Amino acid sequence: MKTMLAIISNALCRMTGRNAGARVVVSRSFADFTPQATFDIKKCDLHRLEEGPPLKAELTRDQGLQYYRTMQTVRRMELKADQLYKQKIIRGFCHLYDGQEACAAGIEASINPTDHLITAYRAHGYTYTRGVSIKEILAELTGRKGGVAKGKGGSMHMYAPHFYGGNGIVGAQVPLGAGIALACQYQGNNQLCVTLYGDGAANQGQLFESFNMAALWKLPCIFICENNKYGMGTSVERASASIDYYKRGDFIPGIRVDGMDVLCVREATKFAADHCRSGKGPIVMELQTYRYHGHSMSDPGVSYRTREEIQEVRTKSDPISMLKERMLSNNMASVEEFKEIDVDIRKQVEEAAQFATSDPEPPLEDLCNHIFYNNPPLEVRGTNPWSKLKSVS
Repeated sequence: MKTMLAIISNALCRMTGRNAGARVVVSRSFADFTPQATFDIKKCDLHRLEEGPPLKAELTRDQGLQYYRTMQTVRRMELKADQLYKQKIIRGFCHLYDGQEACAAGIEASINPTDHLITAYRAHGYTYTRGVSIKEILAELTGRKGGVAKGKGGSMHMYAPHFYGGNGIVGAQVPLGAGIALACQYQGNNQLCVTLYGDGAANQGQLFESFNMAALWKLPCIFICENNKYGMGTSVERASASIDYYKRGDFIPGIRVDGMDVLCVREATKFAADHCRSGKGPIVMELQTYRYHGHSMSDPGVSYRTREEIQEVRTKSDPISMLKERMLSNNMASVEEFKEIDVDIRKQVEEAAQFATSDPEPPLEDLCNHIFYNNPPLEVRGTNPWSKLKSVS
């Protein structure tokens, strides 16, 4: 019987021009996959709200693949930044976002491109989701002319249309975000501002001043605390008398969300955006998330928490793995498809890294450019009174 099968196989191979030992790969068509599925998501904790986001989320195949690509791109980009930093190609401050990808992907999936976003110094992920290329981000990290801020901003100072950074001073972006929301209200354009800060900034006085003004004026602002459990090397329990950050607005409604699930983040942000656009004023969101790296590249991240703790989160709650497993278990994609996406992303990141290490640094004569917007050229004092540089808008 085996001999007969071998003869038939060889005959077919000769007819098709294939070698007898070659594997025949049968590709699956899009029709084989489930185009849409509904998933149960974790219930949000509520503050001053009678109803919260839904407990089920619909996901199309295209959306799932897009979210996966976005999160995996941010992950690979941050791991490449880690590598370049250890090679001393990236210098200075560098705060990585791996582990928290569901926050950036979920928020961007639920707001409009014309809405506004401002965040703290852990900004690479949001820079990417707001439309900046991997190449421009890595080149900015290496201080090259082709960086998104022309190599003069670095890790904490990247910008794009409707994206206001990247702010290095702890908590300082929160009143700025309230101001952007005030501009949206003043212009009557039905836009809103997503204002992000970390648990380490949550005790800042300027946050509460911003909350107060936003509530008085009913500003269309979503205040989001990305609670990754540690402010630098201090756990939230040691830093805050109350760790219910979603209640910190007091008179402002709040919701606490599973920040490791991109669908939870998406549905909660949609809910918050609808709240703001309907004229009800601001809302506070707390995203419970986790960073895999230390606070910054100068922090190994294991002196105040154990390696076992980090590994447990990776195993049980990783946002990329969670989405991938959902899609595979519901026949929304194949393992091979995810592998192809991974290979493509790695290639893009490698090409971007090549650019970021070969692109020239900005010349000295560009150092003082763009100090002012739309201003006549002016002289700028250098490091001493007789050293003069020119600034061109």
